[in-house]
Order: sequence, then C-alpha cells, then structure tokens
Amino acid sequence: MGIQRAILFQVALLCICLKEGGAVTFTFVNKCTGTVWPGILSNAGTASIEPTGFALPPGAARALPFPSGWSGRLWARTGCAQDATGRFACATGDCRTGTLECSGRDGATPATLAEFTLDGGGHNDFYDVSLVDGYNLPILVEPAGSSGNTGMTCAAAGCSADLNLRCPAELRSAGGGACRSACDAFGKPEYCCSGAFANPNTCRPTAYSQAFKLACPRSYSYAFDDPTSTFTCSGGRDYTITFCPVATPSLKSAGGATTVTPTPTMPGATTFAPPVMPRPTGGDNGQGVILGDNSWLANLATGDASAATSMRMMAMIPAAPLALFMLQLLL
Repeated sequence: MGIQRAILFQVALLCICLKEGGAVTFTFVNKCTGTVWPGILSNAGTASIEPTGFALPPGAARALPFPSGWSGRLWARTGCAQDATGRFACATGDCRTGTLECSGRDGATPATLAEFTLDGGGHNDFYDVSLVDGYNLPILVEPAGSSGNTGMTCAAAGCSADLNLRCPAELRSAGGGACRSACDAFGKPEYCCSGAFANPNTCRPTAYSQAFKLACPRSYSYAFDDPTSTFTCSGGRDYTITFCPVATPSLKSAGGATTVTPTPTMPGATTFAPPVMPRPTGGDNGQGVILGDNSWLANLATGDASAATSMRMMAMIPAAPLALFMLQLLL
C-alpha cells in the first residue's frame, strides 16, 4: 500500500508539473483579408510539430503547443487551392508536397519567415522575423507581456509594412503578391553573403536590403543583420504570431484572383475579434515606410498575448482534475 501511495503521489506531481516545464503556446492570428495557410518546419534534431500546415481564415486564431528546446521556422502560404486532381498548391510559400501539410518541406521563396529557438543559451528564447528569403505578407511576433518593450529583450519583432506595394519591379513575384530578395532574384555572392562575401566584414547592406530595413527596421534584411534583428526573451513564454498585424493586403489566389471573401471558421480554430490597432502613416495607401523610433511596434500587443494565455489555461484543465483525484486517493 505504501508503494502504491508513493507511485500515485509521483504521478499526481507529474500531472501538475508537466505544463510548467513542458510546452509553450504559439497562437497564430490572421488579420489579413483572406485565408492564409501557416507552414511549420522544425530544424534537424528538434521535435516535430503537428500539424505542419493548416488553414487559418480571416479573423481566426489557433493555438498550438511547442516543446521546450524546439527550433524552426514558421510562415504563411497564400493563394492556396486544390486542382481537379486534388493536388494542393499555393501562390506563395508553397511547401511543394501537394497536400495541406508541409511534412518537413520548406516554403518556396519568397516568403516572410518567423524563426525561433526556444530555451537556447542561458535558457533564453531567440526569435526574429526574416526577409532574407523575401517577403509575401506582414508578420509580427509578440512574446507574452511584451507590451511597452522597445529594445531587443522580450519586445515585438517583425514587419508590419506592406512591402508588395513598394517592391522594385525586378524583385516582384507572384503577380505582385510577393517580393523576392536580391539574393533570390540575382544569385550574386554580394547579395547572398556567399563565397568571398561569407562574413560580416565583406557582406554589407545593399540598396535592396537597406530599402527592406527602412520599411521593416525590426526584421532581418540580409544574412548578417544580427544586431538589430535577433530578439531574446527568458524561456517559457507564450508567443503570438500575427499575420497582417496592421495592413490587410489583398491575397492572390493560385489562379491570380484576389481572395477577399471571409471563409467559415475551420475545425480547431477559434473566432478572434481583433482589437483596434494603430496604423503607421505616410507612403502609399496610408501604410507608409516605418520611420522614427519604431515604438509603435511594441504597442501592437493590445490583446493577442492574453488570447494565448487563455488558450494555455484551457489546455491545463484536463490535467488538474486528474491530479486532484490522485491526491485524494492518498488521503
């Protein structure tokens, strides 16, 4: 009987502590005018995430658990559809699997990337939004509790400008639905930071990367753009990844048509009522180039982090009654 009590006690403690040291919650939020299809790629040697791809209608949010120690990248596919044979393809960010799931495949360039390493050096998280592989839509990454932070620690990272509106003609892709990087477009070492340019001393910002940086100062604009682009935060925090956090650009379908009609909420997604968000001023269509101290980025955290916290609390409900039941058996 004593052994049984000890086992039950250990199991009860495990149920209580699993959530504490296990996963964090990533909440994906879509504020674009059309459906996006997030893709997830885990780095080699890290745990895989399920699903690796899903549909996220406009105005919807979906929370997924990510284990401590995970590293990888996230992006949004746009203009996705099935053809007559049932093959799934997207206008931008396509995984080229022919299905909704990315299944270990990276997204085709150009695509805006959110990159993470959870519980890395010093038990800190490292995250960034990268335009090195080009751009297809705005992405903002917000750690829980990031409101008001304007430095590189636990602050919002990302790009809220619509770069497709000001993309140079030689970089335009997908009928204006994406903007290639200079490396992707021209393949030259000075743009790709390769060969003789494979170090930060020789690979310097170009006119193209500087234009990206001016519009999106809190995003990677080229391979060695680390000092102003890599953000850190103490491990164990939840994150909100918002697509089109301010602007709501038209999303092109695989056939070139504009997708603007709201789609019914998909299974596993929850209805999200977006708060009133600030908009940068100036430039084309009132969505101009971001200038000044960029503090408006941190002010975008006006409710999404609480949504992620609510999701996490809901995920804890099944474990709590089981733990209490087992503790009662010990009395």
